[in-house]
Amino acid sequence: MNAIELDSVTKAYDTVTAVDAVSLNIRQGAIVGLLGPNGAGKTTTIRMVMSILMPDSGAIRVLDQPVSERTRDLIGYLPEERGLYPRMKVRDVIIYMAALHGLSEAEAGKRAGEWLARFELSEWADKKVIDLSKGMQQKVQFITAVLHRPPLVILDEPFSGLDPVNAAVVKDIMLELRDQGSTVVLSTHRMEQVEKMCESICLINRGKCVLDGELRAIKQSYGKNTVHIEFTGPDGFLSHPSVAGVNRFGTGAEVKLKPGADAQALLKAAIECGAQINRFELLEPSLNDIFIERTTAHA
Repeated sequence: MNAIELDSVTKAYDTVTAVDAVSLNIRQGAIVGLLGPNGAGKTTTIRMVMSILMPDSGAIRVLDQPVSERTRDLIGYLPEERGLYPRMKVRDVIIYMAALHGLSEAEAGKRAGEWLARFELSEWADKKVIDLSKGMQQKVQFITAVLHRPPLVILDEPFSGLDPVNAAVVKDIMLELRDQGSTVVLSTHRMEQVEKMCESICLINRGKCVLDGELRAIKQSYGKNTVHIEFTGPDGFLSHPSVAGVNRFGTGAEVKLKPGADAQALLKAAIECGAQINRFELLEPSLNDIFIERTTAHA
């Protein structure tokens, strides 16, 4: 069974088509990346899955049911914009949000205590939300999204405002949710997190789905056309005819090769120009490179 099914879904605002005949299947029990540049249509798509918005045409099913108020209760949603009540106490707002999903006050209070302890927020439980830092507020909002143990979790920029330690905690929880059978839809611009966690992706640009499928297969389809080079000395070889693009970093560069180019020709050019090569590795392109290529190609 698929967790989410979109069949030729379209949504327009006045003269702007935010989502244009998008068809998509997200299988149950997976972590899936919903990607795209700003304004691509991701948030509109999420809001239609949540039944906050209704599509102009097409059909949406969530967990094998037509999208409705009932299916909304099956979803844990963390929006990019914080939706907490700033004057409420932290524990109270968590319990209130859980009650909206049908939990008793006693059960919600028990689970709230467990989650607050996991995120090291217990001492803040009786503080007002407004008194918390942005990172702390993000952790509280994450708790409200998963506390009722939904079978489908949609997380829009869940790592926003989190330090590396807490980002790792959120990552681990996402993996736990998947292992427990939940489906996790991750919408983020942090491509390195998507590469580490997601089994498949859907890339939306200008309202259309321009790339969809298993992440491993997508990367393999590009072949090994990227060279990771760490070097010291002259860098004139980076303008070699085999080079299609260069991304410089502190100790070297990632070089995208032209179709059919020989990486050994680039290595030879580097040595001949006097560069000291410390690392030379042929790689599949990063998801970040694929993202840039597909979104600029369809701009």
